Amino acid sequence: MSFSADTPFVRTLVRAHQQAATPLPGPAFCQLAEQLLELLFPERAHRPIVRPDAIAATLSQLQTDLAALLMRVPMPDAPAAVATHFMARLPALREMLLYDAAAILAADPAAQGTEEVIATYPGFYATAMHRLAHALHQLHVPLVPRLISEYAHQLTGIDIHPGARIGPSFCIDHGTGIVVGETTVIGAHVKIFQGVTLGALSVNKDLQGIKRHPTIEDHVVLYAGATILGGNTVVGSHSIIGGNVWLTESVPSHSRVYHRAQIHVTRTEDPTEGLTFSI
Repeated sequence: MSFSADTPFVRTLVRAHQQAATPLPGPAFCQLAEQLLELLFPERAHRPIVRPDAIAATLSQLQTDLAALLMRVPMPDAPAAVATHFMARLPALREMLLYDAAAILAADPAAQGTEEVIATYPGFYATAMHRLAHALHQLHVPLVPRLISEYAHQLTGIDIHPGARIGPSFCIDHGTGIVVGETTVIGAHVKIFQGVTLGALSVNKDLQGIKRHPTIEDHVVLYAGATILGGNTVVGSHSIIGGNVWLTESVPSHSRVYHRAQIHVTRTEDPTEGLTFSI
């Protein structure tokens, strides 16, 4: 098929491009987030910065870069003010992320140290990107928090909406396939394994702006494959939700919820014929 400038399809695309808003510099925002992580955690940096004046200059430059990028985002507040407020939150964000790294280290016998967690663990990386995106979300910056969260999602397989509220000492173990919805509330000292979904019972557009994802209280463990749905669903503190559990109603504190599977294993007389499984 050949195309020419006067074909209806080409003219349709021209109108679409003319009417489209100026595209956001998505890669630039994601690169800036990476630079922030490298500055906050030299374990992730290609070349650590050791001089105080150089660190101060880098912080100032990142603030200037952020303000410049935010000028291309339609929002009610002045970009420079938003950038200033965001950068002022970095000390608290770094302290919270250090608690996250310590929680992962304490929970994983395979972890050799905090440096390894910070430098290599996808759960820590996804949490760090989320906390940066959530800080921008709290400052009412549109679109950019989602750009950052989806960037981390692509790299880790962990999908955390920037609107989700996550308390300190958060531990993601392995992490692939985790989904955390927009209105999810997670307390302190919560541990989540791979494949966990914290989602909504319904995805109707009419529910926009309504709490539709669960609340997970302090000191809860969610094992692999657990699915917890609904804005009124609360998992009480110090509870354990077992693997593959489907939960749509609240459970009180100190609960143990598990899925009982019936697995039968039989073996033939000749071990060379292998095993027969009935699940």
